[in-house]
Amino acid sequence: MIIEKIVGNITTLENRAPHVERVYLQSDELLKRVQRVVTDHGHEIGIRLRENRELTDGDVLYMDEKNMIVISVKEDDILTIQPNSIQQMGEIAHQLGNRHLPAQFEGNEMLVQYDYLVEELLGNLSIPYKRENRKVTQAFRHIGHRND
Repeated sequence: MIIEKIVGNITTLENRAPHVERVYLQSDELLKRVQRVVTDHGHEIGIRLRENRELTDGDVLYMDEKNMIVISVKEDDILTIQPNSIQQMGEIAHQLGNRHLPAQFEGNEMLVQYDYLVEELLGNLSIPYKRENRKVTQAFRHIGHRND
């Protein structure tokens, strides 16, 4: 089976099929428009998206009246940064920006992929954080630019 189009997302679908198969992906695999995957039931599927979009957690790859195939993102090893002030947020954002590290934001938390040097930096700056395995809904994406 080749998937060329996303049916929808399980979080917004009104009608769902009773049987669900899952495709488990690492968050960085959400960026790939072409890939071969295997469901948790052992079915091999090719993904070749026609549209230029990233996959997200909960995307429905296939659905009929009995079955559906849904993407589930595996947990990432991340640092959840919880600054106490705008000063701390500015300091860590500046430091991470200089390192070109991608970040995501959820509420008052900044999420970055685990890096021991970032963990050491957070400790040195006395910025509250925790290391955890956490599911992110989108891939950590580098934003390209040049230092001219």
